This record gives sequence, C-alpha cells and structure tokens, in this order.
Amino acid sequence: MGCLGNSKTEDQRNEEKAQREANKKIEKQLQKDKQIYRATHRLLLLGAGESGKSTIVKQMRILHVNGFNAENTAEPLCLLSCREKKQKIQDIKNNIKEAIETIVTAMSTLTPPVQLACPQNQYRIEYVLNLVNQKDFDFPSEFYEHAKTLWHDEGVKACYERSNEYQLIDCAQYFLDKIDIVKQNDYTPTDQDLLRCRVLTSGIFETRFQVDKVNFHMFDVGGQRDERRKWIQCFNDVTAIIFVVASSSYNMVIREDNQTNRLQEALNLFKNIWNNRWLRTISVILFLNKQDLLAEKVLAGKSKIEEYFPEFARYTTPDDGEPFFLTQYTVGALSLFFSSCGYLIWEQTLHLTKQCDTCL
Repeated sequence: MGCLGNSKTEDQRNEEKAQREANKKIEKQLQKDKQIYRATHRLLLLGAGESGKSTIVKQMRILHVNGFNAENTAEPLCLLSCREKKQKIQDIKNNIKEAIETIVTAMSTLTPPVQLACPQNQYRIEYVLNLVNQKDFDFPSEFYEHAKTLWHDEGVKACYERSNEYQLIDCAQYFLDKIDIVKQNDYTPTDQDLLRCRVLTSGIFETRFQVDKVNFHMFDVGGQRDERRKWIQCFNDVTAIIFVVASSSYNMVIREDNQTNRLQEALNLFKNIWNNRWLRTISVILFLNKQDLLAEKVLAGKSKIEEYFPEFARYTTPDDGEPFFLTQYTVGALSLFFSSCGYLIWEQTLHLTKQCDTCL
C-alpha cells in the first residue's frame, strides 16, 4: 500500500529550490550593499549662504566625475541634451542681468550715491531697471548693448568697487566682462563658466564620485537661514562635515537681514557645529574658501579685517610687506582667528581654497 504522507511533486520541489536560491542571492546582495555602504564616505557640506559650497561640488565633478549635467550625473558637457545646455546658458545670462540690475540700482541707494561718468547713459539705466520684474526675458541684442556700455561707464565701475555695501553675486565682474561671448548664438559655456555661474541652492543635493577606488557621497545643503532646518536630516551616518567659509566676506553682510556680518555669521555657525555634543564623533574639515577674492581685497588695501573685527588687530598685516607676503600673512592670521573658537578635542583639517580652483 502506497505512502500517503506529505509527498511533494517535482514541480513543488523545484519551486522551493528556486526560492531558496533566490533568497541566497538576495542575502548575498544585501551583504554586498552593506559592505559598500560601510565603505562609502558621506561628506556633508555646511556653511552660511554664498560661501561657495555648490561651487566646491562642481569642482569635485570636474575633477572626479568628468563634467556636468543638470541631474548631477557623470555626463560631460558635450553630451548634454539641448534642454540642459539651454538651461545652463539661461542661468549664465540671468547672472548678467541680475549683476547689472543690482549695480545700477545701488548707484542711487548707496550713501553717498554714485553718479554716472557719462550722464547720456541714464536712459540705459532706465532700460535695465524696467527689466527687474520681468521673469521670462528673451535677452535681445539691445540688452547686451546697454549692459556692456553701462559696465564700461566709470561711474558704474565705481559703484561695483563698493559692492561690499550691497548684495552682489560674486560672478558679476566675470560675466559682465564676457558679455560679447555670452551673447553669441553658438555660445557654449566652459567649465570655468559653469563653476562661476550662481544658482541659489534650495534643498539637499547629492553628488557621488570616486577617488582612488574609494566611494564618496557629498551632500550640498542650502546655507541661507531658512534652509538650515534641513541640516538635521543629513547628520545620520555622516563621515565628515566640510564647513565652508567665504574668507573674503569679512566686510560684507548677509542677504537675509542686510545687517549681520557674513564672516561673523559663519563663525557663529562654526561654533555651533564645533560644540554640538551630538556631532563629537564626526570629523570637521574647515574650508577657508575664496582665497583669491580675499587676496584682491588685501592687496587693494581699501578695507582691513581689523576694521570689522577689532580682535583681529593682533594679527594685523604689516603695511610695508610685499604683495605675496601680505596675502599669505592675512590668510594665516585668518586661519588662526577661525580655529581659535573651538575645543581642540575633535579632528580638524584646514584647507585653503580658491573660488573656482579645479586643483583641490
């Protein structure tokens, strides 16, 4: 008499075997993913607004990801879609528009105000100011003519020299000097153009790259005050915090209230992170960025750091020093000044970087 137990058909046995093999593959993949996750260094870029965080991300992509595209993937510029190229060019043109609008507006709001060197250019200012609230602007040739002529007016240049007294994007001079190039129908941005281009960061953006077979995930978070509530979302499993400071901002105020000194804002933020007990296991890397712009201000001699930070007087740069020495002395003193604010119980690495340096 045959056995009536729980005998399984051949199909059932094969199905169970397939399920076991599938489970093994899933477990193996999970272990592999876990190993990759543990071996990946997650870098969080923090800092006050307009310190250059997004530019550092762009630099990493040039150095380690092979270029740019709108979705932060490893596509070189030559492979971008027409839509993506158009957007980047539009961003650069918007930078030109914003720059010339901001400068000519400031001419009448500064104390004392700034006059045009050539009064006949007044109608050009009126043309530019009429564009302020226009969102979808098609940039006709007359716009570039007016912008270029105004930019070469000595009165406008004098107002630009006082840009620390109002809010002007760092790339203003760079793109205003390139109007004749940008206006061409066949204009294609260079890597340097893309580095200089200013687009406000809102939200959290991740860039992935590899250096010497080591994986890095870099998170760029907006630095304006209303963006900082999002920082807490990024602290989990972070390997290191890269805190970025615009070292040239000692004579400027933040965009949010037009009162708080930018360098003081950065220093306050740095202290908060440095002394946060929840972050004591995370390495902190301090980037004193925009060294090139700092050097320009130091060598121009128009405003000294100690005029804005009296406690910096003990680091005062000698007036009769050579240009290179003056710059290096100020950079070194600023490093000491910034580093002295925290408890030396964590690892701190200091990097001095230029605004658009591709040799970090």
